[in-house]
Amino acid sequence: MANIKTVRSGASPETVRLAGKTRSARGRRGAKDPNAPGVRQVAGLRERKKARLRQQIIETALKLFRERGYEKTRVDDIVQALEISQPTFFRYFPSKDDVLRQVGRRGFECQAERLQSELSSKATTAERLRRFYQSLARTTEADRPLWQAVVLAGAMDPVRSPDMRRPEGIAVGLLREILSQGQKRGEVTKAFPVVHLAEFMEGLFTTVVRQWAVDLTGPHRLTERVRSAVEFFLRASKP
Repeated sequence: MANIKTVRSGASPETVRLAGKTRSARGRRGAKDPNAPGVRQVAGLRERKKARLRQQIIETALKLFRERGYEKTRVDDIVQALEISQPTFFRYFPSKDDVLRQVGRRGFECQAERLQSELSSKATTAERLRRFYQSLARTTEADRPLWQAVVLAGAMDPVRSPDMRRPEGIAVGLLREILSQGQKRGEVTKAFPVVHLAEFMEGLFTTVVRQWAVDLTGPHRLTERVRSAVEFFLRASKP
């Protein structure tokens, strides 16, 4: 309609065309180029601030979980300690359970790192498994309130927390590789597939940790129970 009015007012079609180009150019100059250095710098700063606040929420929540217990810690307690609003918290985490799942995810990542380290060593299969599981047991036992919460909330359970399937799969894949190398060296039986052997070992470890978390069989040291579980597996898996 603007062009029709201009033509009716006596302007030539060429003038109308040039006026349209001028308006379009002004619009392009007003729009910010997302690839411009200044825009990228602002976006990068914004992302760093978000990542920093996300980490602060995790650290504050874990501190409160340790001090008060997971069940007694409310989202209100976390936001008050950080001096942020509840909507801000929920922009990063749907619930306090999701914060705990971050611990579970990091637990699987640590397992993968330790297993990768064992794969790069020249130790026997027995030495690798003893060292790996004792390391896990010591770490878990040293931070009992937190890991109790992780276990009881199912924060590392790939059935209850589907987003744990990938990190768990990576860790279990490395465990299978250790057992596979053990079979090739003649240190582990070939009577069962590696997949089954890895399931047996993980099942033993998970059961022991769950019983320890709730004192199902009475107070006991996790490191001792894990040591027994590993030795049982090593004897059962001998060629």
